[in-house]
Amino acid sequence: MQKYNFSVVIEKDSDGYYAMCPDLQGCYTQGDTYEEVLANIRDAIRLHVADRISNGELLINLLN
Repeated sequence: MQKYNFSVVIEKDSDGYYAMCPDLQGCYTQGDTYEEVLANIRDAIRLHVADRISNGELLINLLN
């Protein structure tokens, strides 16, 4: 399995935590704790990348 590294932004607000992956448009999530939002964004990134690969989209432009 190919490994990818993506930057993630995590912010805390009054409702918990919010995370997004700037490299993957529309890839974001939330959680009540830091640990939960970190697990959620990892899962969201995994699903986002798997979906793009299954649709035949190239990820090479994201790695540069």
